[in-house]
Formats: sequence, structure tokens, C-alpha cells
Amino acid sequence: MRKAILFIDANNWYHNLKNWFKPSSIDIKKLSEFISKENSINITEIRWYTSMPDISDNPLIYKNQRAFLGNLEKQGVKIITRKLQKLSTKEIKKKREELLNSWDLCKVCKPIVEESFLDISDNHQKEKGIDVWIAIDMVKEAIKENIDVAVLISGDADFVPAFSLIKEFGKEVLSCSVPRGYSNELRQKFLFLVLNKETLTKCLKDYERSPKGYKGV
Repeated sequence: MRKAILFIDANNWYHNLKNWFKPSSIDIKKLSEFISKENSINITEIRWYTSMPDISDNPLIYKNQRAFLGNLEKQGVKIITRKLQKLSTKEIKKKREELLNSWDLCKVCKPIVEESFLDISDNHQKEKGIDVWIAIDMVKEAIKENIDVAVLISGDADFVPAFSLIKEFGKEVLSCSVPRGYSNELRQKFLFLVLNKETLTKCLKDYERSPKGYKGV
């Protein structure tokens, strides 16, 4: 069976899902199993990428976030966190160049990767580093041949260049998202899976599925 890693853009997932469910009510392991079954793949690892609030801004929100991430870690989910930053185009490009230069890419691969990740059109933008980090990790795993399929939970069109690169390296890609905010470009160019409300209801935690709020009642 084809091996895969599930990469989750938690910020995108949260904002698109919250109109239906409280994001923390979804059992990520159940969702991973559903995606695996639907696409006949073996997801060997789940990675959760998220931005972290500053404890000095709101200690309660920070504490709740840490508790939530701690529960994910107990389930075997790998957590990758970044801080929210506002960077100029020049700063963003420099940051990406440093990341790319840290790779040991061959002469054939490096120009391809540079062309995609150093193409920045906006003069000023809010850069969390999350989407860049996910894109880089997906490409790295494809280059190292650690995966047959890169599975992404996000509907963000910013991942199109990364998906294109992964395909060039001979690996498969799959995006998964709720209908709201799901990029048409992602769905037109690559394999995709729409996560509808009925499907996600089956992926609720047992506690959330119980009529009175706790398992067994």
C-alpha cells in the first residue's frame, strides 16, 4: 500500500471548519483513517502545523492552545509551531532563501525549487511561516522518497507550486478540505477530497457525539 504523511494546515482548517463544528471536536485520528480508507493509502505520520499565540497577549488562550496541542501529541501527532510575524517582501524572500540554502539539493532540483518558493508577488503580507514550512516539508519528504503520497488538509491555493514540484519528483498529491474556502485551482489541477458535513460528523470525538456531552449516555 502507498505510504503517506498527512500534513495539516491548522490555521486554514480552523477558519474553514468553524462554521460547522468546533475544530477541537474533530478526532484527527478518525479523520486520518477515513482519508486512508477512501484513497487506499497508509498514512504513517500526522503533522499538525499551527501558529502559537504569545503568552503575554492572552495567557488563557495560550494555556488552552497548549492543552489542545498536548492532547494531540498524546495521540502521536507531531506538532510544528510558528509565531505570527509581519514581514516585508524583502524579509520574506531572505527567510525563504535561508531555508532553501540549508537543503542539500542537487543541481537539477535546486533551480526548480527556487523558482517556486522565491516567487513572491505581494509587496507586504502577513507571514506566519506555516504555509511555507508545510510546503518545504512536503517537498523534502518527496525528494527523500519517504512518501508515495503527500496528503494535505488545506484548501489554500498557495500550495499549488509545492504540489506541482512533488508531482515532478514522481510522487502523488492529495488535498482535503471542507467546501468553504477550497481553492478551485487545487481541485482542478490535483487529486482532491471534499470533506462534507456528514463525513466530519462521523469523525467527531465520542464525547462530542454523545447527546449529553459524555461517552456512554
